[in-house]
Amino acid sequence: MKDSFEQRLQRLEDLVEINELFIEYGRALDDGDLERYVSLFSQDGRIDLGPIGRAQGRHDIRRVMAQALEGLVGSSFHLITSPQIALAGDTATATVMWTVIHQDAQGQPQVTMIGKHHDDLIREHGRWRIALRRGTIDIPRRYQTPRRLEI
Repeated sequence: MKDSFEQRLQRLEDLVEINELFIEYGRALDDGDLERYVSLFSQDGRIDLGPIGRAQGRHDIRRVMAQALEGLVGSSFHLITSPQIALAGDTATATVMWTVIHQDAQGQPQVTMIGKHHDDLIREHGRWRIALRRGTIDIPRRYQTPRRLEI
């Protein structure tokens, strides 16, 4: 059965809001605005960002990110790209690519890291929020978790 106009419109609105959530995530990081940053997570949101840290709840996420961003605010730009979103009512899963760009000594842009975020999302109080964000770093390789062979 074909989805109704209202269902199709809701799907488009959800996709746009989730994409804006990802963009706002990068902006909040670049601005060092931790209040805005943690507001993008559900009340009991979690992060597992590999070498950056793990946290649960907005207070703990703010603490981990304050440590991670110490002395770095204004020195990098985050590009959030290639979102793949699977909606399921008031929940969704998504994968996005991220790229961090810093300035080198001559003021030229230099790509310093590339990775992915794997997200569980939830509609909380009528707004899409990140319930769980798992991060992987693809470049540089020194941060990659070795793959285990399954026998």
